[in-house]
Amino acid sequence: MSDSERNTDFGYQQVPWREKAQRVRSVFASVAGKYDVMNDLMSLGVHRLWKRFALSLTGLAEGDAALDVAGGTGDLSLGLARQVGRSGRVVLSDVNAAMLTLGRDRLLDHGFAGSVDCVVADAERLPFPDDSFDCVTIGFGLRNVTDKAAAIAAMRRVLKPGGQLIVLEFSRPVAPGLKPVYDAYSFKVLPLLGRVVAQDEASYRYLAESIRMHPDQETLLGMMRDAGFAESSYHNLSGGIVAVHRGYKI
Repeated sequence: MSDSERNTDFGYQQVPWREKAQRVRSVFASVAGKYDVMNDLMSLGVHRLWKRFALSLTGLAEGDAALDVAGGTGDLSLGLARQVGRSGRVVLSDVNAAMLTLGRDRLLDHGFAGSVDCVVADAERLPFPDDSFDCVTIGFGLRNVTDKAAAIAAMRRVLKPGGQLIVLEFSRPVAPGLKPVYDAYSFKVLPLLGRVVAQDEASYRYLAESIRMHPDQETLLGMMRDAGFAESSYHNLSGGIVAVHRGYKI
């Protein structure tokens, strides 16, 4: 079946395969200006701890090279830049130019703009040579990708042998009794916050739906293993609301 004949999920909707990327770009262009404020409000600031934990796993050293895919406003990129230092290299990539501009500005404010490259790039078709990076991160971006398997393969391709992929993403609650509370929060509180703070209820309803359509912990682990990642594993955070998957290119 050709891409023109295939459908995929956009939240709970089924849309033509080729339309999803543009719809995702529209969502994030709409929310870009309030994105960081909403992240703090939605997670009560806990997203910063999730990202800190992901960064603690990178194993990066001074002078290394790192790629932050779908890096948006640059939280992970900033942490990566601090880890590799001025002699290292960090690339912040995102398919959405509005989000990337915010990320570039944040890095500039922290004095890292000169040592971080900002590149508009599709996660499925990364415009970097093979074996380029010691670590690749993608934080809260994989669920928005149309062809997740292609993106995982692309991220593996650009890793150096021995390099590590770290995927930080919303997942499935595993703590007893958490799921109904989390569902109520996701489908009632998040859209309300979106309407009041970002003047965009629909985009935050999509956020809640996209999380439910994303592969669960074990499914994503299997996808990484199928792509050739070795020593693949995951760690649940906040009762499984978020998970960090990691694997190595051999």
